[in-house]
Amino acid sequence: MTRPVRVRYAPSPTGYPHVGNIRTALFNWLFARHSGGSFIVRIEDTDVNRRVEGAVAAILDGLRWLGIDWDEGPEVGGEYGPYFQSQRLEIYQAAVQRLIAQGDAYYCYCSPQRLTEMRAEQARLKQPPGYDRHCRNLSDEERRCLESEGITPVVRFKMPLEGQTCFNDFIRGEVTFENSVIDDFVLLKSDGYPTYHLASVVDDHRMEISHVLRAEEWVSSAPRHLLLYRALGYESPIFAHMPMILGTDRSKLSK
Repeated sequence: MTRPVRVRYAPSPTGYPHVGNIRTALFNWLFARHSGGSFIVRIEDTDVNRRVEGAVAAILDGLRWLGIDWDEGPEVGGEYGPYFQSQRLEIYQAAVQRLIAQGDAYYCYCSPQRLTEMRAEQARLKQPPGYDRHCRNLSDEERRCLESEGITPVVRFKMPLEGQTCFNDFIRGEVTFENSVIDDFVLLKSDGYPTYHLASVVDDHRMEISHVLRAEEWVSSAPRHLLLYRALGYESPIFAHMPMILGTDRSKLSK
C-alpha cells in the first residue's frame, strides 16, 4: 500500500533564511500540495552553541511572506509533536540506548585534543579524514577506567567495515557507497544532544515522513541514515537530492 505523502522542512535556527533552504521549503510544499499530502515544519535546534536569537521567528515569517503554509509544526501543532528537537531529547537518548544494547553503537572517550592530532596526522599522511575507531572495541574494564576519570563520552555508530549501501534516489537513480570509506560517526554528543544524523532519522520515522527532499550536498549522509533506519528497524523514506543553486561561475549560491 502506498504511504500518504508527508514531507518536512527542517531548518536549523543557526541563522536567517536564505535562498537555498527556502528553495527546499518551496519544493517540499509544492510536492505536498500537488500530492494532497502534508507539509510539516520541524525546527532542528540541537546545535546549542550556534543558535541565533530571533532566527525561528524569521524562518516562520519568511514562509508566511512567501505564502507557504504548514499543516503541522510550530504555532500549528499536530499529533506528532513537539516540533522542536530540543524538546525531544528523551526520544533520541532512548534510541541511542537501544543501538548500544544491540551492538550497533558504542561510547567514545577520545578528547578533542586527540581527535585534532589524529586529523593532523591523517592530513600529513594524505589519508582520508575520519575517526580511527580507537574506542570501538574497548573492554568493560577500559570503559570503567575512563569513566572514573570523569570523561563524558559521545556515542558513535558502528559502521559495517565491508560491503556496500545502495539506494534509489528519486532524482539521481541508483546510488552506491562503499561502507569502508564511511567512519563511525557521532550520534549523541557529550552534552546529551543528538547530531543531525540521529535526530533526523528518529524524527522522520516518528513523524511518518514519506519523502525526504533536500539538497544534493546531503547525498553523502544518505548511507549513514539508511544504516540507522535498518539498525532501528524503521522503514526508510524515499530520498530525493536536488541540485544546488549555482551562480554563473558555477559556485554555490545557496546563501
